[in-house]
Amino acid sequence: MTFFFQLFVTGLALGMMYALIAIGFVIIFKCSQAFNIAQGQIVMLGAYFGYTFLMPLRLPVWAAIIASIAVGVVMGLVVERLALRPLLGQPALAIVMMTIALAGVMDGIAIMGWGGNYVTYHDVLPELTLKLGAVSVPPSSLLGLIVSVIVVAILMFVFRYTKIGLAMRATAEDEQVTRSLGIKATMVYALVWVVACVVGVVGGVLLGGVSGVSPPLSEIGLKALAVVILGGLDSIGGAILAGIILGILENLAAGYLDPLMPSGGGLAGVFPFIIMLAVLILKPHGLFGLKRIERI
Repeated sequence: MTFFFQLFVTGLALGMMYALIAIGFVIIFKCSQAFNIAQGQIVMLGAYFGYTFLMPLRLPVWAAIIASIAVGVVMGLVVERLALRPLLGQPALAIVMMTIALAGVMDGIAIMGWGGNYVTYHDVLPELTLKLGAVSVPPSSLLGLIVSVIVVAILMFVFRYTKIGLAMRATAEDEQVTRSLGIKATMVYALVWVVACVVGVVGGVLLGGVSGVSPPLSEIGLKALAVVILGGLDSIGGAILAGIILGILENLAAGYLDPLMPSGGGLAGVFPFIIMLAVLILKPHGLFGLKRIERI
């Protein structure tokens, strides 16, 4: 039973990091009806920046997280202004294609800036420990859980109880109406991309502390997409719950099912996508997504 709870707790921490990254998918989809294919690359670059701040520059963890947030803000503003604002009013497919191009550019930046090498920085993370009976939470997972919960709580407060959050939700519902009320849609879109990049970069810093950093870390974007499909494309709360569910299930699969595989593992890596396929077949709008009927 101890083994189960160990997997459950570390899966909970992993799931909160998935949820944090998935929120970036959701808010962009709510405002533009398009997927940000580059979200995984944003996570990967965030992890590399986290490595730079923590290892070569030797910043304290709190300073590295603040610096990473600043990087996310700048990244979001640059991407929105130079790449996406010219596409306002264009079909959602044009935005998707632009994010595919951005993903390629970010992959190139990782190779040019860091050589595409595998690097780690978990040794410099604070020695936070949490023991629940016989269950011990690793420092990197505990830090990821704490920071993810704080960031998600702040985002939920902003979305629900501030004028900025109200403007973002109103623009997602009806852009024409918000324009008539004097709300600048371009400002809202810029904020949306800033938030998406910030949560991606912070999520990358946290995941890099758990698993290390290399270009394949960008594949985490596909797992975050599975989270969004499970929770519902337009539900932030659904993304949080789905992230927790998938994180726990992935960890349980790694602990109990991987040893049964002929190769000794591999199932945990594809488990989120098995769940995604099942959801698309049985409940295409996700657990909390809105049902839409489209004529084709």
